Amino acid sequence: MSLQEVVNAALPAQSPVSDQGIDFVQLILHASFPVQLVMGILLFVSIASWAIIFRKKRVIDRAMDEAEAFEERFWSGADLAKLQSDAERKGDNRMGMESIFEAGMREYRRILQQRGNVDSRMQIEAAQRAMRATTARELDGLEHNLEFLANVGSISPYIGLFGTVWGIMISFQGLAKLKEATIATVAPGISEALIATAMGLFAAIPAVWAYNRYATRVERIASRYDTFAEEFSSILQRHSPLPD
Repeated sequence: MSLQEVVNAALPAQSPVSDQGIDFVQLILHASFPVQLVMGILLFVSIASWAIIFRKKRVIDRAMDEAEAFEERFWSGADLAKLQSDAERKGDNRMGMESIFEAGMREYRRILQQRGNVDSRMQIEAAQRAMRATTARELDGLEHNLEFLANVGSISPYIGLFGTVWGIMISFQGLAKLKEATIATVAPGISEALIATAMGLFAAIPAVWAYNRYATRVERIASRYDTFAEEFSSILQRHSPLPD
């Protein structure tokens, strides 16, 4: 019996590719250890990125809803002192635009108590600094872990490609021991190697999409925060006592 006949007889039982399709489990199990290690890393980062994607969606949706709700209360003519007392009662539970308002209002009233030594311009500047600092903290919380998604999207394809190159190298080393090589002997090893690239793309594509979408939404929220801080500064300026 020739080598070709031996390979053809063994192929139906051992190959991960059958008439019913590709058996991905067998592709992974038959891969070399370095390729399996690459697949494990890609699986881990994929699960981690999906966890961040779902968590980040909840956080950003909550920030958008909070901003809309607070703006509606603020521009409905509510008393500023009442809004501040409500925000103070929430403590650590307040977030977003309400935190920015509370920080600016608190600093403004603190400086206002020193009006004998401070003019109105310094009051406004102090309130603006407090709002900028709070805005930075709020945006930092919204942007948390977005860098991880960006890294997964940019690095995962290369990690998968490394696994593919390594797997193909192993396959060709095995072929060097055979006197006759056919597509039937090459295909299983290459298929096992290519699954690493597929897993790299599987991890990268959703991470890139989520990063672009969430980064855009965070920019919109940042613009709303900055606009509110400017408008609130104008209101405080109108209420500030004129310098002597």
